[in-house]
Amino acid sequence: MTVPLLELKAVHTHIGAYHILHGVDLSVPPAAVTILLGRNGAGKTTTLRTIMGLWRASQGRVTFDGTPIGGPGTRKSPPDMARMGMAYVPENMGIFADLSVKENILLAARQARSADQLDTRRLEWIFGFFPALKKFWLHPAGKLSGGQKQMLAVARAIIEPRRLLLIDEPSKGLAPAIVQNMIDAFLELKEASTTILLVEQNFNFAQRVGDHVAIMDNGRIVHAGSMRELAQDEALQTRLLGLSLGSHQ
Repeated sequence: MTVPLLELKAVHTHIGAYHILHGVDLSVPPAAVTILLGRNGAGKTTTLRTIMGLWRASQGRVTFDGTPIGGPGTRKSPPDMARMGMAYVPENMGIFADLSVKENILLAARQARSADQLDTRRLEWIFGFFPALKKFWLHPAGKLSGGQKQMLAVARAIIEPRRLLLIDEPSKGLAPAIVQNMIDAFLELKEASTTILLVEQNFNFAQRVGDHVAIMDNGRIVHAGSMRELAQDEALQTRLLGLSLGSHQ
């Protein structure tokens, strides 16, 4: 069996008085796209934030490429994660509204001190998927539309090669044509051996990019398997998600 790049074992997360994750077990294989599905409030975003160290796992263990990064007694910070080759795109996108598109991209490119030092070939590759970013290169990011901000958030995460991308609802607020571009971008990243963990509510998007799927409910993983098997089993979809993926084609 393939050794997972990212693994959560019996992870519990408390936020104040609230117990959100209840023993999450999750394996994310390398060079593939894993989709985290579940109803609103199931714990998907908390799982990503716990992986990144934004919230501390109160029990259990999170490992990245065999190295403990989360759990009691482990103090890896988000900057530590970035140095290890991880990038996180939160649901609220996390862009700097007062900075230009160019400045937002430059901040995310750790190897570049100025725009002249950006990897031009990779930047043009990103513009091919998200042409609006080139058009509004010098505009304040806060004046972009919601969909354009989402493009910028993803572009920041991929301006440099990463080993692992954690992305919370990447297709949210995007027009269908840009959703297709996002799908193409993720497929190319996967071909380049990037590992991706996505939280996604767009089921058509999920099955087109996903290799593996884990479904959460009430802070636990209740199903894990291949996306192809889930997409072909409407009874399983209905039982686990309360609806059929086929109704979202």
